This record gives sequence, C-alpha cells and structure tokens, in this order.
Amino acid sequence: MSVGRRSSSSAKFELATVIGIPAALAVVVLAQKLEGAPVRALWQPTAALVVFGGTLAAVMVSYPLALIKRTGVAVRAALFVSPDSLDRILADIISYSNISRRKGVVALESEVERAQDSFLRMALNLAVDNTSTKVSRQILEVESDARREREEAPAEVLETAAGYAPTLGILGAVLGLIHVMQSLSDPSKLGGGIAVAFVATVYGVAVANLLLLPLATRLRGSARRAALIRELVIEGMVSVQEGANPRVIEQKLRGFLLVANHDETARKVA
Repeated sequence: MSVGRRSSSSAKFELATVIGIPAALAVVVLAQKLEGAPVRALWQPTAALVVFGGTLAAVMVSYPLALIKRTGVAVRAALFVSPDSLDRILADIISYSNISRRKGVVALESEVERAQDSFLRMALNLAVDNTSTKVSRQILEVESDARREREEAPAEVLETAAGYAPTLGILGAVLGLIHVMQSLSDPSKLGGGIAVAFVATVYGVAVANLLLLPLATRLRGSARRAALIRELVIEGMVSVQEGANPRVIEQKLRGFLLVANHDETARKVA
C-alpha cells in the first residue's frame, strides 16, 4: 500500500481476501450439510432483518454517515493489492540524497511534482523550503499520526459492528422464542419460531467472526504498513536534509524493508 492514493489501474485482486470471504461462508454451509440438515434452513429473512438491519442501524447511530461510506470504500479497497512501493520510495530518497549532496537541497525543487506520493511531496517541500530538520520531523510525524488515525477509523467501525451483531443475534433468538411461546397451542407454528431463534444467533456470531473482524484486522494491517512507509520517508528525508552519505541513508532505511517483509510474511502465514 502506498503512502498516497492507490493506482486502481495497477492494483490486483488480493486472492487471500477474495477467496477467504466465500470460504468462510462455505464452512457454515458445509457444516450444515454434514449434520444432515437442509441448507435452506439457514435462510431466515426475519433473522436476517434483525441481525443485519439492526447492526447497520446501530452503526449509523454510532458513527457519521461519511465515515460509514468511507468504511465501505476501504473494504472494497481491501479486495485489491497494489504493487509494493517501499523499494521505489527508498530508491527515490537515495536519488534525492545524491542530488542534494552535489547541488544542494534547493535542487530538489524540480523533484517535488514528480513524486507520486503526497506524503513524500510534503517532505520534499519542507526540505526545499529549508525548514529545520527538527521542525520537519515534527510536522511530518503529526501528519503521519493524523493519517494513521484516519486510516484506522474504518477498522474501528467494523469492530464496533462485530460487537453489535452477536448481541442482535441474541435479540433475534429471544424474538423467535417469544413467537414460540405464543404458538404453543398451534404446533405447526413452532418450527418457524425455533428456526428464527437459532438462525439469528448463527447470523450474529458468523458475520462478526467470519467477516467483520477479519476485515477489520486487514484494514489495520494496511494502515500499519502505510504508517511504516511514512516513517521511512521521515527518516530518509530528514537524513537528506542533514546531508548524510547516501550509502549510510540506504543502510539505515533497509531496516524498514526487513520489518515490512516480516509483517507481510506473518500476515500470509496467519
């Protein structure tokens, strides 16, 4: 994930996510079939209305509509993966260091518009404006923290929804049992009420643990990686302003690649 806006033309489907979501649903359906119960028994419109409609309503009360829409955009973006930008940004910073050492930091002004990442452009502008390294670091760190909070907000929405869904599943179960109690004199209506009761609980627990929480974890991972890229930019550009040797800068920034690769490997293994 890059620091700036993703390029939708170069992004590709994230197979793990695209396969994982239907696979999670398939697990529930398969378990139902293995028990010898009809799969159609899992379809209960009343239970779905209580769990999904109630969860959406609770989330709308909890968060502004703009954030809910942004969460939908973030979830859609989670289905895609963009080409890794860490190596490219590292190469750009080393190039800036070479230019700065030969011609001075002001010579980087021509590189500002060519920078693809908005955060990197911001760092370049601070360097070209001859901002002190201390102030540059403070400005960039505040901006990075603000961006990370914004990027993690959709994950918080999903986690909140995951907290509501099981509780609303219990509510659906109670409503189903109320219907059962009212129909004790008519055995033909007992089956429907019991089905709503149990299926509502399944909906609530399944959507929370098989969909909402995994997606929230993925969004937090993306936010963490984007923050790591910004940290690389901060350390690299401050070093450029300080006039550090390009080889020293590269050696310092290589550590960020190790951390990023370790996080990516751990995510794939998990």
